[in-house]
Amino acid sequence: MTSPALPDCVREWEELQQHYTEIQETHRSYKLKLEELTKLQTTCSSSITRQKKKLKDLSLELKKLNCTQENEDQIKEIKETIKLRDKAFFEMESFLPKKNNLYLSLVLGNVNVTLLSKQAKFAYKDEYEKFKLYLTMILIVLSFVCRFLLNSRVTDAMFNFLLVWYYCTLTIRESILINNGSRIKGWWVLNHYVSTFLSGVMLTWPDGLMYQMFRNQFLSFSMYQSFVQFLQYYYQSGCLYRLRALGERHNMDLTVEGFQSWMWRGLTFLLPFLFFGQFWQLYNAITLFQLARHPKCKEWQVIMCGLPFLVHFMGNFFTTLRVVQQKFQKQKEEGKTE
Repeated sequence: MTSPALPDCVREWEELQQHYTEIQETHRSYKLKLEELTKLQTTCSSSITRQKKKLKDLSLELKKLNCTQENEDQIKEIKETIKLRDKAFFEMESFLPKKNNLYLSLVLGNVNVTLLSKQAKFAYKDEYEKFKLYLTMILIVLSFVCRFLLNSRVTDAMFNFLLVWYYCTLTIRESILINNGSRIKGWWVLNHYVSTFLSGVMLTWPDGLMYQMFRNQFLSFSMYQSFVQFLQYYYQSGCLYRLRALGERHNMDLTVEGFQSWMWRGLTFLLPFLFFGQFWQLYNAITLFQLARHPKCKEWQVIMCGLPFLVHFMGNFFTTLRVVQQKFQKQKEEGKTE
């Protein structure tokens, strides 16, 4: 006897068959579009490369020309257009696959990390900012626990391991963001590589007299540094939001662990916090160099922690000073033009 549910099952099967045929056709169309997209990407990338090379050659030729009163304006106009063209190519290339830098190649291989839509880029950048915020809050709590509640090399090792993982992850994520158009560069990128090395050395430092003499100072500094980074996130994200709304900043610009010219808008209350933290880094370096001269010092980690702290101080302090100086010079020039 035929089950009363069988006709319904047959009808559903036929609908599934029809839907499956549609899926096959859609997927076939998708693969064709994907092949077209790959060809367009290759064509566009090669065209931009050729154009940039020709513009570079043209710029060199223009520099060799002897300017006269008649052609000076024309040459100046061409140079300005070349600068605008470079910015346009930068925007175009942020949506095209590009070769990974050395660091990404070593970590990820030749995997394409270019995000092809503005929504995907902004979502990845937003997730990066939230990752920094959440980890900063965790580091504040953990450094407080290690400093005031627990005096154990095991919990210290957990804290230092978290720092190593955090800074390693930041370097990878920042490299991916740079590949997708973020303009973070210079010392603010190198800063996290130095932090990774420092955290790795702290992780291997064995418990002993030298470690205990520096432990509380390091944990207090870590707690303060995380607190300042927490302040920076909220202040900088607010600045970036306003500047993006006014069209003065790129959508892929990031908050950074330092002071940049676009942060000048509004209060500059962060500068004292930043300078205090930077001189604390110098104090850490001096303390470690003094410990290295201690008669009972045998650990190589002492001097190898002192050097990164000194590099941190010099990089952060002089970069911040340079940004402040550039901002004052820019304000003076704007005042003269007015």
